[in-house]
Amino acid sequence: MQATKDTVVSFHYSLFDAQGEKIESSLDAEPNLFLFGYNNVLAGVENAIEGKSTGDKLEIELAPEDAFGARKADMQQRVPSKYLKHEGKMKPGQTVRINTEQGMQVGTVVKVGKFNVDVDLNHPLVDQAVRFEIEVMDVRAATEDEITHGHAHGKGGHDH
Repeated sequence: MQATKDTVVSFHYSLFDAQGEKIESSLDAEPNLFLFGYNNVLAGVENAIEGKSTGDKLEIELAPEDAFGARKADMQQRVPSKYLKHEGKMKPGQTVRINTEQGMQVGTVVKVGKFNVDVDLNHPLVDQAVRFEIEVMDVRAATEDEITHGHAHGKGGHDH
């Protein structure tokens, strides 16, 4: 089966910055799942996977505008420290995960105060070209529930 609209693609990836440094990888975890055709992964990644099948390997390079976009000036927020206590002692430049109205987001600590932390919610790789190494682990037909919900469900069903 090939990756097309209304299929669920399972894949492993490694992400590299413009200097070739590995930023993250899924190889030590479960593969990622996404419902093809529903904007659940970067468009450049989905476009590269289109038509691929189980076992296919690919390498793609994405320009900043096709990856994590351009820096937006209004993305800095002041967050009460208590909402970040799970991150431990923070320092400027540290990457943190924040639960926002738009879901979980990654941010970079700009300034640490006594009661608040200023966080830049632009993706840490904003304004950068990136490279992905991808291996398609499985492609299957999506269930009606997945299509209705607009995203893939994990092994146990709903993965919300």
